[in-house]
Amino acid sequence: MNATLLIPLVGPLQAWGLDSRFALRQSASEPSKSGVIGLCCAALGRDRSEPIDDLAALRFGVRVDREGRSTRDFHTAMNVIGASGSDLRTVVSNRWYLAHAAFLAGLEGPCDLLRSIHMALQQPHWPLVLGRKSCPPTCPPGSGTVLDLPLQEALLQAVPLADGLERYRLVLEDPEGPQSRPDQPIGPFAERRFGNRRVRVLSAAVPTASTGVDR
Repeated sequence: MNATLLIPLVGPLQAWGLDSRFALRQSASEPSKSGVIGLCCAALGRDRSEPIDDLAALRFGVRVDREGRSTRDFHTAMNVIGASGSDLRTVVSNRWYLAHAAFLAGLEGPCDLLRSIHMALQQPHWPLVLGRKSCPPTCPPGSGTVLDLPLQEALLQAVPLADGLERYRLVLEDPEGPQSRPDQPIGPFAERRFGNRRVRVLSAAVPTASTGVDR
């Protein structure tokens, strides 16, 4: 039987790119699978050139406890090398973030692998960030847990990460799902190769008694 690793993702700013290009760096409305797998790689100390097939095969889901507010930053970089490789220029980019969002990510798969990831999140090899280096977490990602439950059930049983909630928005990986996300890693991160995966978006009432993740 598979288990589910729960990872709280809470911070003043988060950024989860799906289709960012050059001077426009957008953010999805919830964490991407590639971003959370990258977070786990940082905890495990896996280099960008190393295989991630075992992590990419995990089923991914997100519970939205607090929707983030989109905010934009004008980022200026000086002395950027141009296409010719010689000229230096100043580049201004629009970078979008989610402010004050709270998510609970879930990875479903073999229990032994999930427990090793959980231990690494508690003592990460490299610093953990919420999508970009400028987005540190305020709730330790390693403060989650591993539950012997399927993904959806585990996400619903964990305690809320925000007060006053009545319903959750769930985004669950589902081969028959009606929507797609272009964030499925299909090779080492150094190769920057990603495919589409199907997802299903659900709304669920907050249970009256939830357990599993400390705020």
